[in-house]
Amino acid sequence: MTATPAALACFHCGEPVPGAAAFPIRYRQLEHATCCAGCQAVAQSIIDAGLDAYYRQRQQPADRAEAMPDELQQQLQLYDDHRLQQSFVHMDSPTSREAALLIEGINCAACVWLNERQISRLPGVLGVSINYTTHRARVRWDETRIQLSAILAAIAAIGYRAQPYDQARQELAQQQARKSAMLRLWVAGLSMMQVMMFAVPVYLAPAGEIDAQWLSLLEWASFIMTLPVAVYCSWPFYRSAWQDLRRGRTGMDLPVSIGVLSAFFASVYTLLTGHGAIYFDSVSMFVFLLLGGRYLEQGARQRAGAALEQLVRLTPAFAHKLAGWPASHTSQEIPAGQLQAGDVLLVKAGETFAADARVLEGISSANEALLTGESAAVNKQSGDIVIGGSVNGHSPLIVRVEASGESTRLASIVRLLDRALAEKPRLAEQADRIAGVFVAALLLVAAAAWLYWHFHDPAHALPIAVAVLVISCPCALSLATPVALTAATGRLAQLGLLVSRGHALEAMAGLTDVVFDKTGTLTTGKPQLVQVMSLAGNADDAVLLAAALEHASEHPLAQAFRCATPYQASDIHAQPGGGLSGSINGICHAIGHADFVALHCTAPRPVDADPALLYLVNGHAWLAAFRLEDTLRDDAASTVRTLQQMGLNVHLLSGDRNTSAAAAALQAGITTVRAQATPQHKLDYLQQLQAGGARVLMVGDGVNDAPVLAAADVSIAMGGGVDVAQASGDAVLLENRLARIPQVLQIAASTRRVIRQNLAWALGYNMIALPLAVAGLVTPWLASLGMATSSLLVVLNALRLVKAEAR
Repeated sequence: MTATPAALACFHCGEPVPGAAAFPIRYRQLEHATCCAGCQAVAQSIIDAGLDAYYRQRQQPADRAEAMPDELQQQLQLYDDHRLQQSFVHMDSPTSREAALLIEGINCAACVWLNERQISRLPGVLGVSINYTTHRARVRWDETRIQLSAILAAIAAIGYRAQPYDQARQELAQQQARKSAMLRLWVAGLSMMQVMMFAVPVYLAPAGEIDAQWLSLLEWASFIMTLPVAVYCSWPFYRSAWQDLRRGRTGMDLPVSIGVLSAFFASVYTLLTGHGAIYFDSVSMFVFLLLGGRYLEQGARQRAGAALEQLVRLTPAFAHKLAGWPASHTSQEIPAGQLQAGDVLLVKAGETFAADARVLEGISSANEALLTGESAAVNKQSGDIVIGGSVNGHSPLIVRVEASGESTRLASIVRLLDRALAEKPRLAEQADRIAGVFVAALLLVAAAAWLYWHFHDPAHALPIAVAVLVISCPCALSLATPVALTAATGRLAQLGLLVSRGHALEAMAGLTDVVFDKTGTLTTGKPQLVQVMSLAGNADDAVLLAAALEHASEHPLAQAFRCATPYQASDIHAQPGGGLSGSINGICHAIGHADFVALHCTAPRPVDADPALLYLVNGHAWLAAFRLEDTLRDDAASTVRTLQQMGLNVHLLSGDRNTSAAAAALQAGITTVRAQATPQHKLDYLQQLQAGGARVLMVGDGVNDAPVLAAADVSIAMGGGVDVAQASGDAVLLENRLARIPQVLQIAASTRRVIRQNLAWALGYNMIALPLAVAGLVTPWLASLGMATSSLLVVLNALRLVKAEAR
């Protein structure tokens, strides 16, 4: 079967099909024409891949596709160069990669759906997510199974283009969107003023005073001035409504679209037949008010998320490279994306560090406020680490790059935020479901109102139905939760807490208990070796043996043994909560608590073995005992006291011995202590609290607390000094400032309060406004003003969270 003559427009891109063209494709048992071989190949590729639903879901034709030339294929292969990938690809593991891409050509949600499925079907692709707002894609793949060029080629094969994410390009697209919105608003405003000039004389003049010919002229002039509003200015409403209908749901713009079109075409009918009323003035006015409200709302929403976007913009475009250092201090300006580990840079006072680096020369300070929440400048001198995205203070520094591009700490933070924003919180999902049901109910109410007034007062039936459709549009209901969460997430990022999962803020607002790990969380995690007691052999040699065993360990206790050692340990095995064992010079050695090392030694255990000490043994002798001391964080006691004053139960859960844990708890003011807890014991303790009805916040260092962090209702991982991308918590506390935790909980409570206020306002407004509109007490233009004001108030209320100080 052949398609109808309407198919003379290209099935894929919509452009005219040349008369001599013969590029058919088959879709749903019909043969359709395409304009060229490129569109034919793309369309057939989409259909053969089982993605033909794209053609049902898209809201407008795709860009014209061209056959991929050899030159483009060669260009895509350049992206397989690991040096080129440094600026936008992160190495998760030796074989796993994750790229930040900007996909061009996305016009609607169907485009996002198509790209995600096209990419995810490729063998070797581990995951893909595309942000519809920014068009930024995160793609993960296995380097041993597929190359990046193949992924880019697959995207190009369906008519899109992908390239490394460029913030400047994205900002340009946002500027164009703002200009387009402003132009529509300007056209609607001009039309409204002109139409009102034509309508006012008609309203004020007594009946019959204006001659029919002049009245007709005013009505036709109103039609001409309203036509751009109904066609051009209202197009975003129509597009969104049609997109929702094609996906089988009723969206927020459907009532608006119905209201605009019904009022406009009813006025056109009256204009042509002379029967009925003219509503051109109402159409132009409420479209102007709706566009104005949404423009202001969009600006407020962007301000709510400004703190998150600031992080993306921190990295500078260029850096000053010292190619001949130390012999020469002559610098050359190169793109920051070309930096590699080992490059030496000159960073002048006031400039931003382009990568994570180590100071080689100079003394200065760095402002890390946007990255860590620490407002005070941090002193930097030779040997110190500087974070890419922070700002150099008062003096020039010469630094050596240690990580650049997607390997930097800033890039890890951005990935965390991307993950959090990709997750939709439960409250937002519930609000969306309610809004969808509400729209369906609203359409029924509007229809019922029209029927009632049609039989009782036909002249007012249409304006009342339009007012009902417009005044109760559930925009405010759908905005109530997400805009508040976005504002709060940005505020917390300013304080140095990165929310990495969408449910965290919601869960923080209803906590009853806070559980702290000890080492590395409540304490500094940097124990010092204060005493070495020789049991057999030389004490200095015992320290060197211990250093060999602890060399590869990430446990905080291992930091006390960081020193140069001539020994090398192999076959190292770690026992959580116990210690380490390994082979040195072919002899088994172990270090840890007395119970653990006794399992690796045939010699009898000392009768006075102290559970607070660490012991070193080999297979046949106890060699030495070590006393380590860890200090409480400066803000630990005040943080615990504040949490207790907030009515929360505070627990200490530690793998350390009773004496050590009890001493730390006493200093911090914690009365509930569980010591000598293995990871399984910690998990059991947490689950017992939850079984008793507690909602628990777990705070840990993320090194060996992953199971209990994952099981808690909400968890915070200490982020200072570790790769935040590897953090196990629902949120990451940069710079390990415990004093931020009460502030975070207060902001979470404020966020819940704002969400409830927004939802109460949205529901209360609709409960009051809808009956008034049904009763005929609200005109269409007043309905549009009410709806726009309602949505704007919701956003402005949430915006308070951006600058709110925790009380």
